[in-house]
Amino acid sequence: MTDRTIRSLANLRGSASTARVLNLSRVHREHGDTDAWRDQPMFRNPMLNRSMIVKHRLRRDEIDRFRFRRYVATKIILPIDAGDLRAGGRYLFVGEAGFETTMTQAFGLQPDHPDIQTLRIMDGLPGLDPFLLREQLRRNGVTPAPCYFNLSEADLGAMIAFVAEEISPLVDLSLGPDWDLTADNPVARLTDKILSSSAGEDLSALGLTLRLAPEEYEEGVFCWKGFLYYKWVLRGAVGEIGDVMEAVRVTKPRGRPTNQQYVTLARSRETIRRRIIDTCDTTANMLRVYDDAFRGLTQEGRPTAFRDFLRDAPHLFAKLGERLGAIQHIVSFWKYRTAPGKPVPTPDELLDMLADFEVSLTGRDDAPTGSFSLAA
Repeated sequence: MTDRTIRSLANLRGSASTARVLNLSRVHREHGDTDAWRDQPMFRNPMLNRSMIVKHRLRRDEIDRFRFRRYVATKIILPIDAGDLRAGGRYLFVGEAGFETTMTQAFGLQPDHPDIQTLRIMDGLPGLDPFLLREQLRRNGVTPAPCYFNLSEADLGAMIAFVAEEISPLVDLSLGPDWDLTADNPVARLTDKILSSSAGEDLSALGLTLRLAPEEYEEGVFCWKGFLYYKWVLRGAVGEIGDVMEAVRVTKPRGRPTNQQYVTLARSRETIRRRIIDTCDTTANMLRVYDDAFRGLTQEGRPTAFRDFLRDAPHLFAKLGERLGAIQHIVSFWKYRTAPGKPVPTPDELLDMLADFEVSLTGRDDAPTGSFSLAA
């Protein structure tokens, strides 16, 4: 196991639930003695319920583990020693060749076991954002306790307020701009419906109006919810992205880099700056697709624009989640690694971080063309 492998696994200990990492080992340490953790587990299997689930950008030598070409996979990591992550761990990818056989051999789980279904639900999401993960699991009848999701009441309140502001034109379209704000607030009612786990059913009249099949409409509404969530996340992260870009540009490593390291650092800094800008532009363009479609429905008398958006939403949602997840990962990991009190990274460590950021920001067009393995 290389030093890079040790650092990358040990650093996961610092987070519980993010866009990229679901750290069930930490959830167990902090909540394992509670009734909620025991009575409403994420996974029924004890080993899985103390694992780490990571959205992982596949490397060149990992792509052949899958029958179908993909660029991001869901990695299950079992730490060898949960108390000392520097000891490393074993891992496998959800959906890799021989996945079901390995799950039976390693965990005793048959292909129809509920835990396998939960893993496949996670694998179908572009990221592990706590809100979207919770909602997608609920849609499929899986209701883990709140301790498994790193969601504060303040964040939920802010997001609900944002969604209410965003969808108010739909209320105006239905009731007219002069509707009376009473205790029975129509914006609040519609917001609750959109954010509920039964949103597709609650808004079925809209699906009939748009002439979408029930399953097509239900999936589109979930992705609509995802677009609203990602739009809220991006609005709050714009300032942090700029701060991190500047910090990556100016941070000097601890110790003197070699000439080769100096050249590589300069190249990596510029590559990351350019890719962050490109990723943010692409993300903004995808969100603009939603904005244009919603405006067509609510202001321009073009409901077919929103119908087309809902049909395309699952594909757009996956791409949007991958790109925004990469940005969130860079921001959160940089802040974690350079927090006050932590040592300034050495040249090797800084190069390591920047190399990871470059891989995270690799787009589909730039991306490289089985059993448990040592965690990497």
